[in-house]
Order: sequence, then C-alpha cells, then structure tokens
Amino acid sequence: MKIINLNAPDEYKYKTDYRKIPREYLNPRIPKGRGKIKWAPFATVPEQHERLKRYMEDQNKIDKPQLSDHQLSELNDTLVFKMFHDLQIEVSYFESGYIKKLNGYIHKADTHEQSLHLI
Repeated sequence: MKIINLNAPDEYKYKTDYRKIPREYLNPRIPKGRGKIKWAPFATVPEQHERLKRYMEDQNKIDKPQLSDHQLSELNDTLVFKMFHDLQIEVSYFESGYIKKLNGYIHKADTHEQSLHLI
C-alpha cells in the first residue's frame, strides 16, 4: 500500500479521506475552507427563509375530510350518548389543514352556532 500521509501516525498514514484525519496531521499549506460561511448569504434574505419554511409546513397539510350522512348520524348518536352519560370524550377536528384533538367532558352543545363546549 502507498503511504499517503508521511508525517502522520501509523493509524492515519494510509487514510485517503482527509475528514477522518485530525487537522494537525494534514498538510498546513492546504486551506481549511470556508466552513459555514458559504451559507451566510442565504440567511441574509429573511423573507425567502420564511417563505421556504411555510412551504415545508404546507406540505404536511391535508384536505378537509368529507363525512357522509351515515357518518354524521353516527357522530350525532355518539355525541348525545356521551352528553347524557357524562363520559370523557376525545374530539378530533379539522383546522387550517391539520387534524387536532381535544379531551374533556361535554359541557354544552350549541346547535345554532354549531359549536361544542368542553370542560
């Protein structure tokens, strides 16, 4: 085998990947590089950074689920049962592209405002 690094200890003499060799055993005339400085211009445009962040978050959004009449009637029956038997309920609801969950006891169901109040 050819010795790549003459001044390095035996464990680093035959390594060809410079990233696995400690800096003190590398040739000092080879520049270190810019490191993380090359990403600095990207961070100087905060609007672009925020827009990219929103795009990544929007990829996880889903469409609003559509319930059939049968599913709505089952949901209503379950809701009435839980209201009168004072059982804890877990409610899953759709908001802004995500399914969210709440736990609690039903305090009031308002049919005019189509809202459910939990404790």
